[in-house]
Amino acid sequence: MARILVVDDQHLIRSGIVTLLRTVEGLGPVVEASDGVEAVAAAREHHPDLILMDIKMPRLSGLAAAERILALGLDPAPRIVVLTTFDDDEFVYAALRAGCSGFLLKDMPPQQLLSAVTATLSADLLVAPAHVRRLIERHAVHAQQSRAGSASTSMLTGREVEVLGYVAQGLGNEEIAEHMSVSESTVKTHLHRVMTKLDLHSRAQAVVFAYETGIAQVGGERR
Repeated sequence: MARILVVDDQHLIRSGIVTLLRTVEGLGPVVEASDGVEAVAAAREHHPDLILMDIKMPRLSGLAAAERILALGLDPAPRIVVLTTFDDDEFVYAALRAGCSGFLLKDMPPQQLLSAVTATLSADLLVAPAHVRRLIERHAVHAQQSRAGSASTSMLTGREVEVLGYVAQGLGNEEIAEHMSVSESTVKTHLHRVMTKLDLHSRAQAVVFAYETGIAQVGGERR
């Protein structure tokens, strides 16, 4: 059963989401936190599978809390979905760059929220690949120099770079396997090694990394 942590400084919103999630059969315990500091402590104590995290909170922002939680080294690492009232590309990009798996608006219909939670628990990327690419085209070019200086791709094998390039195009593991004429399990192995070597926490973060380091190119296909 999946454990879920809901983090929001607005009590009414937080309790509403918690109540909604607790009506779903098959979900495990749902715990809550009122700010980023509490979120880090709750993640350390409860080891949630999924965290729904508000962005703007007192004491510690959602993005900062997400980074601290992912740095805890929990195994498995929780999937973090950012909740916000602001449909702002900069927030989305920052969340994905930090290792979050997706982004949801607080004013979405309850059933859509439940569907998104279910999707995130069964997949690794909640934001559509086309949306990720659009964000990257707006932001990655400006971040390439800083990323290139802080992380090297020299530790990756040629096959691993190839897999990462296909991931950046939005291809799923089965599609990548077909392109490379290998098994899907081989693709998963390559991708796992990429994530481990580069200390990446989500498929979305891997896509951002690929563009910021030039493995994939804005406005074109992978290298």
